[in-house]
Amino acid sequence: MDTLAGLLDGARARGAFLLRAMLTSPWSLRIQDRAPLTVVAQWRGEAWFSFDDASPPARLGPGDVAVVRGPDPYTVADHPSTPPRVVIHPGQRCATPDGVDLHDVMGLGVRTWGDALDGETVMLVGTYQLDGEVSRRLLDALPRLLVLAGDSWDSPVLSLLADEIPRDRPGQDAVLDRLLDLLLIDVLRAWFTGGGDGDGDGRGGGDGGGAGREPSWLRAHTDPVVGRAMRLLHNNPGHPWTVATLAAHTGVSRAALARRFTDLVGEPPMTYLTGLRLDLAATLLRDERGVTLEAVARRVGYGSAFALSSAFKRVRGVSPAEHRARLSGVA
Repeated sequence: MDTLAGLLDGARARGAFLLRAMLTSPWSLRIQDRAPLTVVAQWRGEAWFSFDDASPPARLGPGDVAVVRGPDPYTVADHPSTPPRVVIHPGQRCATPDGVDLHDVMGLGVRTWGDALDGETVMLVGTYQLDGEVSRRLLDALPRLLVLAGDSWDSPVLSLLADEIPRDRPGQDAVLDRLLDLLLIDVLRAWFTGGGDGDGDGRGGGDGGGAGREPSWLRAHTDPVVGRAMRLLHNNPGHPWTVATLAAHTGVSRAALARRFTDLVGEPPMTYLTGLRLDLAATLLRDERGVTLEAVARRVGYGSAFALSSAFKRVRGVSPAEHRARLSGVA
């Protein structure tokens, strides 16, 4: 698996929240659901994304897609000057700014929400609600907001998602989860490889500019020494790697490898390996319900379940059991 594929494989929706939002102007939504990642595809009309700091608002036109990394609150509106009229809380509960519940008022049908079925603005929204659905390495690689222009990429997934969101069929949640994953992967692959015009924290105010969007460790993959070391780690993360053994495999001294790896990737080789192992452990805990913690520890290079649990909690703030229980609650 190449490094970019390994990164994109870190998105795995499980009971994600999806809907069509259909709105008439003036409208403004204050999003404070604390979700780790949200994908918004502008199907019709336009929308403006604004954050609470001084960064310029970002516009979405028809066909554009935005990816928003949480948990910071933000506002989506027909115009940056429109004050919030609806607040989206954790659990996707919607209310007026003074707390009046709007669930019954704004429901328009199966996974359809808003104030009018003929609204001039239509957005397709997919929200990963739990941290474990998106790997920490992927979240860390993303800006707070990226916008991919609709004329800079071509994917059939968006039309499939638009067709499937309002349908009510057996197994529909599983279908929508996979379509959301595919849409996110398509968007990020185009953005990471410079295929679109999306900016970092907003169109005209971010870090746009082709390959420069790649995180440093992804660009390091092309380095003849560091790239080989990274491929060795990704291909066999459970091996008892040390800087010395990596250096021997790459044909440089231990000091040279450590210095070059840290300069290009932004962290030392063993720190990178720890993150890689914990991401893999989180994925195994999420996807293989019957696997024991001891078995996961062996597969990712830890000598015992206790050692894995200690590292997992130190880095991620929760134990492996808590991580698995969180995801089981939405399965």
